[in-house]
Amino acid sequence: MNDRMLMTLSPDGETRTDYVCRPEKAAEARDAVSSFVARLHPAPAAHVVQNLLLLVTELVTNALRHAGTVTALRLTADRTGVHVRVTDPSPAHPQNRTPDLTGRTGGFGWPMVQRLSQEITVRDSADGGKVILATVVR
Repeated sequence: MNDRMLMTLSPDGETRTDYVCRPEKAAEARDAVSSFVARLHPAPAAHVVQNLLLLVTELVTNALRHAGTVTALRLTADRTGVHVRVTDPSPAHPQNRTPDLTGRTGGFGWPMVQRLSQEITVRDSADGGKVILATVVR
């Protein structure tokens, strides 16, 4: 997994921390989140970290299951929140569907992502895929 950590200064003078990687497994995405939040000051509360781990696991798992790969996972933090961007090559946007209680076809991930996020948007990417942006309050 190629990754990089960036520190930037926004126009309003606020420092942002960015982390970019391309996980091939949900476990790699969780490791990226853990590494990312370990470098944040002030550190997010434990429940925020747990929500981020679950959110990223679901988004990456869905991208792997439905699009075949994750093009990029980008984590950004500012003083108000942690922003997660997952990019994949599929143009199909997530759909709400009835959860399968037998565990065969899923249906639990997208509603969970929506509940864990303060804000979530899905937009088309320039290369024909999509970008899902989810924000968790810090």
